[in-house]
Amino acid sequence: YQRRVRGFFSKNKMNNKAIFFYFFFVLLVVVEPRSYDIGAFYFGNWHVDPLNEKYHGTNWTEWELLKAAKPKFPGHQQPKIPAWGYENEADPLVFEKKIEAASSNGVDWILYDWYWHQETGIFLNRPLEQGYLKASNRDKLKFALMWANHDWVDIQPAKLYWRNLLQFPGTVDRPTFDTIVDYIIKTYFSVSSYYKVPDGGAPGQECPFFSIYLLDELINGLNGLTATKSALDSFRQKTIQAGFPCLHLNAIDFGARNDTILEFLNINSVTSYCWVHNAELSGFPVTDYEDIASKSFQYWDVARNTYKRAYIPNVSMGWDPSPRTEQTDTWSNSGYPYTAVFSSTSQQWDSTLQKAKQYLDQYCGPTWCSLTINAWNEWTEGSYLEPDTVNGLTYLQTIGKVFGN
Repeated sequence: YQRRVRGFFSKNKMNNKAIFFYFFFVLLVVVEPRSYDIGAFYFGNWHVDPLNEKYHGTNWTEWELLKAAKPKFPGHQQPKIPAWGYENEADPLVFEKKIEAASSNGVDWILYDWYWHQETGIFLNRPLEQGYLKASNRDKLKFALMWANHDWVDIQPAKLYWRNLLQFPGTVDRPTFDTIVDYIIKTYFSVSSYYKVPDGGAPGQECPFFSIYLLDELINGLNGLTATKSALDSFRQKTIQAGFPCLHLNAIDFGARNDTILEFLNINSVTSYCWVHNAELSGFPVTDYEDIASKSFQYWDVARNTYKRAYIPNVSMGWDPSPRTEQTDTWSNSGYPYTAVFSSTSQQWDSTLQKAKQYLDQYCGPTWCSLTINAWNEWTEGSYLEPDTVNGLTYLQTIGKVFGN
């Protein structure tokens, strides 16, 4: 082959130096490095919220559960202690530190767990609206919303035999849905750092990304598929009327297993929130990280073949919801949050990200390539990139190492 190539250039009177510069030019023009959009789910319950105070008392935050956590079995590493302290995430100076750490280590956007229930209205929004949006460096880190439209249940903490007591349901009716849509478009979509993705049908145009945690819950509240389609079509139309070319609707697979329904509703993409939604915890009290990682990698292929739309793979660095349990109750494998736990070493986390990068290189589309991570700060579920007193910034810095800053 080399002789044939050299013969071709010899016939065309090109010397070795000319051949070198020819191929160097081709590499510069043709081989463009892939760009990755690395996103992390953000759970905002680390500040004082009036609704929490109503149920838990003055100045309560979920930090109280983390502080009270105790080891449940030999070798169980609890409590997790944040290296930055038990900070108020609704303070813009605190959020500036988060933004700097994320953006300096390969995280491009956060997918904010956003709450609005019909009974309560907006909830847990202060970290976003008073923290992130008022941070001086917010343009370094984009954000999007994942509407966490699940039932809010009493798991702070959850007793073994009296857990998951409903406080307010996740379903909403059409008037409430329309109110939510109007608020989202007005308050968030116009922010310069709102995360937007390329519109496949219109080169150069980008559309706001909006994710729905439980699509089936939305369908139930709106009384069926036809009514849900009408509501989502209205959302798209209002987004276009606000000056955007389109709306990119994403569904979390935990509440959207049927691709026929996704097609009917014109859902653009699917991702996962965490590994435990799609892979069995095979051991108790500890599941081997490599075991659940292997199952989750296999699920990526299943999801890619199941959903006839973009699938954004998801990775989890750990899982331990034991801080959300009543610490004096018996520890047994009895259902969330009484479940097995898993954690990764820094080497295992590096390997997981390398595997994700290989998957993205093979299956991403030409204009958009994204990964979601569980999570930026799910401290009471044992999955967080923020630094703790044991590992520091290791897990966050590994993202930058694998995907580039």
